Amino acid sequence: MARTYALESFDLDFFDDAPVRHVIDVRLPVTPARAWAEFTRQGTLDWCRAIKSITFTSPPPYGAGATRRAVLGPGYVTLEEDFFHWTEDADNGKYHNAFRVKSANVPGMRRFGEATQIDPAEVGCRLRWTFALELPTTSKAVAAFSGPASATVYKTIEADTLKYFAHLPSAT
Repeated sequence: MARTYALESFDLDFFDDAPVRHVIDVRLPVTPARAWAEFTRQGTLDWCRAIKSITFTSPPPYGAGATRRAVLGPGYVTLEEDFFHWTEDADNGKYHNAFRVKSANVPGMRRFGEATQIDPAEVGCRLRWTFALELPTTSKAVAAFSGPASATVYKTIEADTLKYFAHLPSAT
């Protein structure tokens, strides 16, 4: 069995206070409900080249307490995720969830998580996707996770997401 490394827990304020943050803030040409359905389905993010697979490891319906496994890139990094926040306000088209990584198969992270927020926009919806990371030290690893290489990964995720939703029917 592969070795895993436990990460520390955190609350929603970490997404504002994390030492390393990246925010994708874009408009998608689909309804908020349609975008939410795509971000919360089994196998989500299959449109992203930086993600090999995402698998919910808990049964539906998904919500706070749901767990997932994410395999990144070509398959070298595996993350075990735990959703600790999940709100759905379908009447107002407002959706938000957040997970923290409980463990990873690679060392070097203290805390890592993502928060996804979807709200109505004049046309379609607004996606605000926040990635938050804390590493054990302020060493070269911080530069690697917040420098040009990681910026390229986030730009790829953003471009892949925009391309996918541009070709997706807006009906739920």
